[in-house]
Amino acid sequence: MYVIIVGAGEVGRSIAANLEDGHDVVVVDRDADVVDELTYSLDVLTIRGDGTDLDVLREAGLEQAGLVIACTDNDETNAVVCGAAKAAGEVFTIARVRRRTLLETWQGSQGAFGVDFMVCTDLLTARAIFRISGLPSAHDVDTFAGGLVRMAEFDIPDDSPIADLTVSEADCYDSLTFAAIFREDEMIVTRGDTHIRAGDRVVVIGSPDSINEFADEVATKPDDAEEVVIVGGSEIGYQVAREFEDHGFRPRLIERDHERARELAESLPNTMVMENDATNSEFLAREHVGEADVIVAALDSDEKNLLVSLLADRLGVDRTVAIIENPEYTDLFETVGIDVAINPREETAEEIIRFTRTDNTEKIAMLEHDRAEVIEIEVGPESVLAGREIVDATDDLPTGIVIGAVSRSGDHITPRGSTVIQPGDHVIVFVDAAALDDVLELI
Repeated sequence: MYVIIVGAGEVGRSIAANLEDGHDVVVVDRDADVVDELTYSLDVLTIRGDGTDLDVLREAGLEQAGLVIACTDNDETNAVVCGAAKAAGEVFTIARVRRRTLLETWQGSQGAFGVDFMVCTDLLTARAIFRISGLPSAHDVDTFAGGLVRMAEFDIPDDSPIADLTVSEADCYDSLTFAAIFREDEMIVTRGDTHIRAGDRVVVIGSPDSINEFADEVATKPDDAEEVVIVGGSEIGYQVAREFEDHGFRPRLIERDHERARELAESLPNTMVMENDATNSEFLAREHVGEADVIVAALDSDEKNLLVSLLADRLGVDRTVAIIENPEYTDLFETVGIDVAINPREETAEEIIRFTRTDNTEKIAMLEHDRAEVIEIEVGPESVLAGREIVDATDDLPTGIVIGAVSRSGDHITPRGSTVIQPGDHVIVFVDAAALDDVLELI
């Protein structure tokens, strides 16, 4: 596919890096330094220019493009880029926006702005935070097959009952598959004789009930996020509060700016908004923030989010979740004790990349900065899986793939070697990124 990406920030760069091997990619950006850097770091064509200029889009190859992705940091610019591209030719357009109101306007008037698909960064991030908050020790959580299947990535603490067991010995959970282990810089696609060690991150795929049972077994912290504190009334902080409200929670939100605090209090009827400085340890102690099950740091800088998270951890908060804008900080945050660091741009890139996969790809989740993916695919009649037992079909697949779950007519099937995959089934597979293109061609 010929893909034009307008905007070479973190989102655009991540998408371009993911697509460069299997697609013809052109990146448009106004910053000459960014364009020069991308020219040497990625195998893509780069053009310096304004993506809202139709002549620039034509120079980028609009006539042959199948997809235009507008992912600059300006919502209006992204809408204009899509409108210009749509007016000039038959092309699928995707716009990244930060404001939920713009997303809701687009949803209410399908096809508005010339946008075929709109991705709201802050809403995606809020939903990811909510999913992760409910599972102890989870670093990543996603759902597939309409909620029938869940994928989660867990830390294995020293006192976990499955530490030092093989996968076969640990596999006592109904409807659950061990997919992979991340151990320091190593990724291990699991087999029955693979040993699980304390300090590993284990990726499991299965039914929600089995994932919850697994979380209860491996975690050292309670899984009920009844008391939630959100620090920062940014757009992400607001969306996180709304997400918790929508699921029946009554979170607390700390915002130091008087006008913003009043605005949030009016917009969030089931959230207690407190006007104060969240870096004030006396205030945090007085308000019993240390008794919270989860604290979400959503301030306007990575450094502030790190500070607040460390203060909360010292006060005794069970689980700390911090928003980070710089992806290079992810490992640092988690090394110093932050439980989960979430990058909004990575969440956005993951959602957009789905549209560059095969027509049968329903959903993807990228793990450990795109070292691997979990993908939901509808099996077609030409698939190497169709009509065959899994044990036979996997002989024709490259290494680095695990079939984690099967959804058939609304039923969850735990895959075993003798399971026969049928056309129309939805399979959820873990795939090593190095084998991804080969796997997608075959299944």
